[in-house]
Formats: sequence, C-alpha cells, structure tokens
Amino acid sequence: MLSRMTILRWGQAAAMCLLAVVMLGAVDSESRFGRLGHEMVCVCSCGQILLECNHVGCPDSDRMIGELRQQVSSGGGDTAILNWFSAKYGPTVLAAPIRGGFDNAAWITPMVVFLLATVGTGVLITMWKKRTTSRAVAGFPAGMPADNDSLRERIRRETEY
Repeated sequence: MLSRMTILRWGQAAAMCLLAVVMLGAVDSESRFGRLGHEMVCVCSCGQILLECNHVGCPDSDRMIGELRQQVSSGGGDTAILNWFSAKYGPTVLAAPIRGGFDNAAWITPMVVFLLATVGTGVLITMWKKRTTSRAVAGFPAGMPADNDSLRERIRRETEY
C-alpha cells in the first residue's frame, strides 16, 4: 500500500513535469526579439549582427531595430518576419539563409562536398594500397633489381663519401 505522503509526492512530481512541458513552449517577445535580432546583419555595410552594430552614427541600425520591434509586436511568425526583412533589404540582411526552397543548397552543399571528399580520399587510399600490395607480392618494388645483395652493394657505393 502506498502511503498518503508517497501519493502526494508523486502528484507534486507530475505537476512539476506538466508545468515544465507547458512552459517549454512559452517564449516572451523580448527573447524572441533578441533571437531574431541576432539572425540578421545590419545593412550599413559594417558586417555586424543587427543588435550588436556599435559603430558611431550608424544610419540603419536604429531604424531596423525599431522595425524589428514593430514586427515582433505585430505577432507574425519568425519566418514571416525574416522574409519581410529579406524582401525589404535583400537576402544579405540574413546572417544565415532561411531553411526552405533554394536556400537549402546553402545548408546541404557543404555537407555533400565533405562527404564526397571523405569517400574520394578513402577510394584513393584503397587504390594506392592495392598497388603497393601487388608490388610487394612480386617480392620487390617496381623498377628495383630482384637480387638483394646487388641492391645493397649499389646503395653502399652511392652513399660513400
């Protein structure tokens, strides 16, 4: 039999788990603003992240930050906000391409190139290894005489001072 205290503890643990699951999806507008602001680049050609643009007299960062606050408060989705900025300022405003459509190539291409280079290197090493093994089967490297004594004598002559 479970005691009343044990049942109470299990109930508390279940309530905490439920609360954690419910709060996991909760995102306040300030953290969302910060996350989106770090996904964009200031268009003043400084090359810095929008919320970190710190050069004096920046003509664009204050305006863009205000527009971002307005977009976040309007309740649009993250992708919609990033698309709005991309449509207004061009795709260079995004620090990283949005996933979807042709922009997937920017995410997939580096991985594919890395995998192909790794596989190609493995094939090349295998080919070199087979070529070395076939020469070793013959008993001596290609182009070298089969007689080890004559080889040693030749090496001795060539290395004398």
